[in-house]
Amino acid sequence: MSQRISRLAPVVAALVQGGARVSDAQVSHNSNTDEAAIRQVVKQVEDGWNAHDGKAFGASFAPDAGYVVVDGMRATGRAEIEQGHTMIFTTISKESRNAGTAKSIRFLRPDVAVVHVAWNLEYSAGGETRKGHAMNTMVMTKDGGQWSIAVFQNTPIQAEGRWPGAPDQGSVT
Repeated sequence: MSQRISRLAPVVAALVQGGARVSDAQVSHNSNTDEAAIRQVVKQVEDGWNAHDGKAFGASFAPDAGYVVVDGMRATGRAEIEQGHTMIFTTISKESRNAGTAKSIRFLRPDVAVVHVAWNLEYSAGGETRKGHAMNTMVMTKDGGQWSIAVFQNTPIQAEGRWPGAPDQGSVT
């Protein structure tokens, strides 16, 4: 009996290892599909901004999302995010354009990803067109097959006052 078990042990180990390899391949395949879906969420946020539509902007956020604004203020929940953006889209940001580029997507688990997005904002102030840049960190979660933003931290990029040797916004990952 013990000889039979010792002969089966390598076979069982090989099957388990082979199963793990198939599982890893599935995660890798899913990551490509999920990465495309995550980039689409970023695009939906961009489209909502450029349409100056608070509801469309907020649609990609989880109902209980956390949002830290560029000035450090915090909004909690999709409704508050929508409301805040509806207000800025009718006032200070009503003629703005924003373009986002996902710089990195890191899967912490198959259903949780950290996403860094570089944003390039054009807006009007005092009759002049100005530009602003920000690096955004999002934590996205997948629930029921859909990705949404659970956490959003927005940080302005300032060219002056950066530490010596700091990378430019394009190389931050």
